[in-house]
Amino acid sequence: MRRRPSPVLAVLLGFALAVLAASPALASSYRYWSFWDSAAGGPWSYATVGPSMARPADGSVQGFRFAVSKDASDEAARPRAAADFSAICGATPAADGKKRVALVVDFGVPADAPSGEAPPQEAPRTACAQVAPDATTAEALASVAKPLRYNGAAMLCAISGYPAQGCGEPIASTASGSPESAAAPGSDSGGSPSSAAAAPRAEEGGGPSAGLITGLAAVAALAAAGIWQSRRRAR
Repeated sequence: MRRRPSPVLAVLLGFALAVLAASPALASSYRYWSFWDSAAGGPWSYATVGPSMARPADGSVQGFRFAVSKDASDEAARPRAAADFSAICGATPAADGKKRVALVVDFGVPADAPSGEAPPQEAPRTACAQVAPDATTAEALASVAKPLRYNGAAMLCAISGYPAQGCGEPIASTASGSPESAAAPGSDSGGSPSSAAAAPRAEEGGGPSAGLITGLAAVAALAAAGIWQSRRRAR
Protein backbone atom coordinates (compact mmCIF):
# COMPACT_ATOMS: atom_id res chain seq x y z
CA MET A 1 0.00 0.00 0.00
CA ARG A 2 1.39 3.38 -0.99
CA ARG A 3 2.00 5.65 1.99
CA ARG A 4 0.51 9.12 1.69
CA PRO A 5 3.04 11.98 1.83
CA SER A 6 3.47 13.74 5.14
CA PRO A 7 1.41 16.97 5.43
CA VAL A 8 4.58 18.74 6.61
CA LEU A 9 6.45 17.56 3.53
CA ALA A 10 3.61 18.67 1.26
CA VAL A 11 3.63 22.15 2.81
CA LEU A 12 7.42 22.44 2.49
CA LEU A 13 7.43 21.34 -1.13
CA GLY A 14 4.56 23.68 -1.92
CA PHE A 15 6.45 26.55 -0.31
CA ALA A 16 9.58 25.70 -2.27
CA LEU A 17 7.64 25.69 -5.54
CA ALA A 18 6.03 29.02 -4.66
CA VAL A 19 9.44 30.62 -4.03
CA LEU A 20 10.83 29.23 -7.26
CA ALA A 21 7.82 30.53 -9.18
CA ALA A 22 8.30 33.97 -7.65
CA SER A 23 12.06 34.10 -8.35
CA PRO A 24 11.84 36.35 -11.45
CA ALA A 25 10.10 39.01 -9.35
CA LEU A 26 12.69 38.71 -6.56
CA ALA A 27 15.47 39.08 -9.11
CA SER A 28 14.27 42.52 -10.16
CA SER A 29 16.61 45.34 -11.04
CA TYR A 30 17.00 48.23 -8.64
CA ARG A 31 17.40 51.98 -9.01
CA TYR A 32 20.23 53.03 -6.71
CA TRP A 33 23.66 54.60 -6.27
CA SER A 34 26.29 51.89 -6.81
CA PHE A 35 29.79 52.29 -5.40
CA TRP A 36 32.97 51.55 -7.38
CA ASP A 37 36.71 51.84 -6.90
CA SER A 38 39.82 51.64 -9.01
CA ALA A 39 43.27 50.30 -8.25
CA ALA A 40 46.03 52.58 -9.54
CA GLY A 41 43.85 54.08 -12.24
CA GLY A 42 42.77 50.72 -13.61
CA PRO A 43 39.24 49.73 -14.67
CA TRP A 44 36.31 50.25 -12.34
CA SER A 45 35.45 47.37 -10.04
CA TYR A 46 32.41 47.01 -7.78
CA ALA A 47 33.39 47.97 -4.22
CA THR A 48 33.52 45.14 -1.70
CA VAL A 49 32.37 47.31 1.23
CA GLY A 50 30.11 50.32 1.57
CA PRO A 51 31.37 53.93 1.41
CA SER A 52 30.95 54.43 5.16
CA MET A 53 33.36 51.53 5.81
CA ALA A 54 35.88 52.05 3.01
CA ARG A 55 39.00 54.02 3.99
CA PRO A 56 40.81 54.80 0.73
CA ALA A 57 44.51 55.54 0.72
CA ASP A 58 46.03 58.71 -0.64
CA GLY A 59 45.90 58.57 -4.44
CA SER A 60 42.74 56.42 -4.59
CA VAL A 61 39.93 56.87 -7.09
CA GLN A 62 36.35 56.16 -5.99
CA GLY A 63 33.25 56.29 -8.18
CA PHE A 64 29.48 56.43 -7.81
CA ARG A 65 26.84 55.80 -10.47
CA PHE A 66 23.08 56.24 -10.26
CA ALA A 67 21.42 53.67 -12.49
CA VAL A 68 18.91 50.87 -12.80
CA SER A 69 20.98 47.74 -12.25
CA LYS A 70 20.53 44.13 -11.15
CA ASP A 71 23.98 43.34 -9.75
CA ALA A 72 27.71 44.04 -9.88
CA SER A 73 28.10 42.30 -13.22
CA ASP A 74 26.15 45.06 -14.99
CA GLU A 75 28.91 46.94 -16.76
CA ALA A 76 26.45 49.54 -18.05
CA ALA A 77 26.07 50.77 -14.45
CA ARG A 78 29.74 51.68 -14.07
CA PRO A 79 30.78 55.36 -13.89
CA ARG A 80 31.18 56.75 -17.40
CA ALA A 81 34.31 58.78 -16.57
CA ALA A 82 37.82 57.33 -16.43
CA ALA A 83 39.36 56.57 -13.06
CA ASP A 84 42.25 58.99 -13.60
CA PHE A 85 43.72 60.33 -10.35
CA SER A 86 46.14 62.70 -12.08
CA ALA A 87 43.40 64.30 -14.16
CA ILE A 88 41.16 64.79 -11.12
CA CYS A 89 43.62 65.65 -8.37
CA GLY A 90 46.67 66.81 -10.33
CA ALA A 91 45.96 70.47 -9.59
CA THR A 92 45.48 69.84 -5.85
CA PRO A 93 48.87 69.90 -4.08
CA ALA A 94 49.58 67.35 -1.36
CA ALA A 95 49.29 68.67 2.20
CA ASP A 96 50.68 67.45 5.51
CA GLY A 97 48.16 65.50 7.55
CA LYS A 98 45.79 65.11 4.59
CA LYS A 99 45.13 62.59 1.86
CA ARG A 100 43.71 63.16 -1.59
CA VAL A 101 40.88 61.00 -2.91
CA ALA A 102 39.69 61.43 -6.50
CA LEU A 103 35.92 61.11 -6.80
CA VAL A 104 33.72 60.49 -9.82
CA VAL A 105 29.99 61.09 -9.39
CA ASP A 106 27.88 59.94 -12.33
CA PHE A 107 24.23 61.00 -12.03
CA GLY A 108 23.25 58.59 -14.80
CA VAL A 109 20.96 58.97 -17.78
CA PRO A 110 17.41 60.38 -17.94
CA ALA A 111 15.96 56.92 -18.64
CA ASP A 112 17.11 55.76 -15.20
CA ALA A 113 15.78 58.79 -13.32
CA PRO A 114 12.78 58.43 -10.99
CA SER A 115 9.45 59.68 -12.30
CA GLY A 116 9.32 63.47 -12.31
CA GLU A 117 13.08 63.90 -11.87
CA ALA A 118 16.10 64.30 -14.12
CA PRO A 119 19.86 64.00 -13.53
CA PRO A 120 21.23 67.36 -12.35
CA GLN A 121 23.91 67.19 -15.04
CA GLU A 122 24.55 64.99 -18.05
CA ALA A 123 28.29 64.45 -17.75
CA PRO A 124 29.85 62.80 -14.69
CA ARG A 125 31.17 65.18 -12.05
CA THR A 126 34.72 64.84 -10.73
CA ALA A 127 36.23 66.32 -7.58
CA CYS A 128 39.37 65.98 -5.51
CA ALA A 129 38.60 65.55 -1.82
CA GLN A 130 41.37 66.46 0.60
CA VAL A 131 40.52 64.86 3.92
CA ALA A 132 42.04 63.40 7.09
CA PRO A 133 44.20 60.27 6.64
CA ASP A 134 41.62 58.03 8.34
CA ALA A 135 38.58 59.49 6.55
CA THR A 136 36.11 57.14 4.91
CA THR A 137 34.89 57.40 1.35
CA ALA A 138 31.57 58.67 2.69
CA GLU A 139 33.36 61.49 4.49
CA ALA A 140 35.36 62.34 1.38
CA LEU A 141 32.16 62.38 -0.68
CA ALA A 142 30.39 64.58 1.88
CA SER A 143 33.20 67.14 1.63
CA VAL A 144 32.54 67.76 -2.08
CA ALA A 145 29.00 66.63 -2.92
CA LYS A 146 26.55 67.59 -0.18
CA PRO A 147 23.79 67.01 0.66
CA LEU A 148 23.94 63.25 1.01
CA ARG A 149 20.95 61.20 2.08
CA TYR A 150 20.99 57.76 3.72
CA ASN A 151 18.25 55.44 4.89
CA GLY A 152 17.99 53.64 8.22
CA ALA A 153 20.13 50.75 6.93
CA ALA A 154 23.02 53.12 6.05
CA MET A 155 22.33 52.76 2.33
CA LEU A 156 23.36 55.79 0.28
CA CYS A 157 20.14 57.17 -1.24
CA ALA A 158 21.12 60.55 -2.70
CA ILE A 159 24.22 62.53 -3.68
CA SER A 160 23.98 66.31 -4.02
CA GLY A 161 20.30 65.91 -3.29
CA TYR A 162 19.65 63.55 -6.21
CA PRO A 163 17.27 61.86 -6.30
CA ALA A 164 14.95 63.84 -4.06
CA GLN A 165 12.99 60.73 -3.10
CA GLY A 166 13.33 56.97 -3.12
CA CYS A 167 16.08 54.61 -2.09
CA GLY A 168 16.96 51.37 -3.87
CA GLU A 169 13.42 50.62 -5.01
CA PRO A 170 12.84 47.55 -7.22
CA ILE A 171 12.03 48.17 -10.87
CA ALA A 172 9.54 45.88 -12.59
CA SER A 173 9.47 45.36 -16.36
CA THR A 174 6.41 46.41 -18.33
CA ALA A 175 4.90 44.42 -21.19
CA SER A 176 7.04 46.43 -23.61
CA GLY A 177 10.17 45.48 -21.70
CA SER A 178 10.94 48.98 -20.43
CA PRO A 179 11.58 49.47 -16.69
CA GLU A 180 8.74 50.68 -14.52
CA SER A 181 9.10 51.68 -10.91
CA ALA A 182 7.67 49.29 -8.35
CA ALA A 183 8.55 51.36 -5.32
CA ALA A 184 8.46 49.64 -1.98
CA PRO A 185 6.39 51.00 0.91
CA GLY A 186 8.22 53.92 2.46
CA SER A 187 10.60 54.38 -0.47
CA ASP A 188 9.14 57.79 -1.31
CA SER A 189 10.45 59.06 1.99
CA GLY A 190 13.82 57.37 1.70
CA GLY A 191 12.85 54.23 3.64
CA SER A 192 14.20 50.74 3.16
CA PRO A 193 13.00 48.65 0.22
CA SER A 194 10.33 46.10 1.09
CA SER A 195 12.61 43.16 0.32
CA ALA A 196 15.63 43.86 2.49
CA ALA A 197 17.28 40.57 1.61
CA ALA A 198 17.12 41.21 -2.11
CA ALA A 199 17.73 44.95 -2.21
CA PRO A 200 21.21 46.43 -2.72
CA ARG A 201 22.90 47.05 0.61
CA ALA A 202 25.25 49.89 1.48
CA GLU A 203 27.74 47.84 3.51
CA GLU A 204 28.08 44.89 1.13
CA GLY A 205 29.58 44.84 -2.32
CA GLY A 206 27.43 41.96 -3.61
CA GLY A 207 24.49 42.54 -5.94
CA PRO A 208 20.82 42.37 -5.00
CA SER A 209 20.47 38.78 -6.27
CA ALA A 210 22.44 37.42 -3.31
CA GLY A 211 19.33 37.47 -1.11
CA LEU A 212 17.44 35.35 -3.62
CA ILE A 213 20.17 32.68 -3.60
CA THR A 214 20.17 32.60 0.22
CA GLY A 215 16.40 32.26 0.33
CA LEU A 216 16.33 29.42 -2.17
CA ALA A 217 19.08 27.61 -0.25
CA ALA A 218 17.04 27.90 2.96
CA VAL A 219 13.94 26.54 1.24
CA ALA A 220 15.93 23.64 -0.20
CA ALA A 221 17.27 22.81 3.25
CA LEU A 222 13.76 22.81 4.73
CA ALA A 223 12.48 20.58 1.94
CA ALA A 224 15.36 18.14 2.46
CA ALA A 225 14.64 18.02 6.20
CA GLY A 226 10.99 17.29 5.48
CA ILE A 227 11.88 14.42 3.14
CA TRP A 228 14.25 12.94 5.74
CA GLN A 229 11.58 13.17 8.43
CA SER A 230 8.99 11.54 6.18
CA ARG A 231 11.27 8.61 5.33
CA ARG A 232 12.19 8.15 8.97
CA ARG A 233 8.54 7.83 9.94
CA ALA A 234 7.93 5.37 7.11
CA ARG A 235 10.50 2.92 8.47
